[in-house]
Amino acid sequence: MDYQVNYIHPKIKISCYTGKLFKTEAAFDEHLLVWLLSGETKIIQADESFVFGAGSTFLIPRHQLATIINYPKDGWPHKAVAMHLSADQLRDFYKKNDIKPKNLLSHKIFTFDNHPLLKSCLASLNPYFELQETFPDNLAKLKITEAIAIIRNIAPDIDGILANFDKPHKIDLAAFMEKNFMFNMPLEKFGYLTGRSLTTFKRDFYHHYQLTPQRWLTQKRLELAHYQLTQKNRKPAEVYLETGFENLSHFSYAFKKKYGYAPKDLYLGMRI
Repeated sequence: MDYQVNYIHPKIKISCYTGKLFKTEAAFDEHLLVWLLSGETKIIQADESFVFGAGSTFLIPRHQLATIINYPKDGWPHKAVAMHLSADQLRDFYKKNDIKPKNLLSHKIFTFDNHPLLKSCLASLNPYFELQETFPDNLAKLKITEAIAIIRNIAPDIDGILANFDKPHKIDLAAFMEKNFMFNMPLEKFGYLTGRSLTTFKRDFYHHYQLTPQRWLTQKRLELAHYQLTQKNRKPAEVYLETGFENLSHFSYAFKKKYGYAPKDLYLGMRI
């Protein structure tokens, strides 16, 4: 099997991927702390991209749209330990420690530069992945609390993210969609992130664009793909990964239907 995941607790897991690449579209409901043991991870957001190599530790904040592409590298699989930081445990942490952060932030991917304290904390989880019995819940909470304390010590500004428990509020739908159309999310998720129910999202969307969300999203993604191919001279196999398409064949079919030629023909033509 190309992909394996082992949960020692609902909030702590280790994953291993040996295929060519593994792509997912993310807008996590909880913050995700990741320690990359081997391989490479590319995270693409609307206005910034990140590439993480083996040994990296980073935090992906909740509710942030991103395309995440995981690659094996240098003969090693993509292998990572991930820890979910739930709102309940974070609220409990800040309450017990009487911490009242200011300047709450909505998003920012944090990197921790292979800090020895954090590396030691996450490395201490490795023996537990060999356990046959259930990992005790109280011990898992202690390990998560330890990780929270360490990343706060490393990056004090992170309080602005970890202590922000607000739910998405109603925002400008058009501005949000123009910035985030390339992320292949369910419409329910787009609605939630703009502070709307699915019904209200569809109604407001049609009122603004006079198109259904599905048709508008396909058009915008194809336009972006065409730009990447013609102006950036990128390969179709790279472009579809970052423009919201499920796979290369679906991308090629939709692209040819709109433009009359396949993306590979355009790419080869640019090479001649």
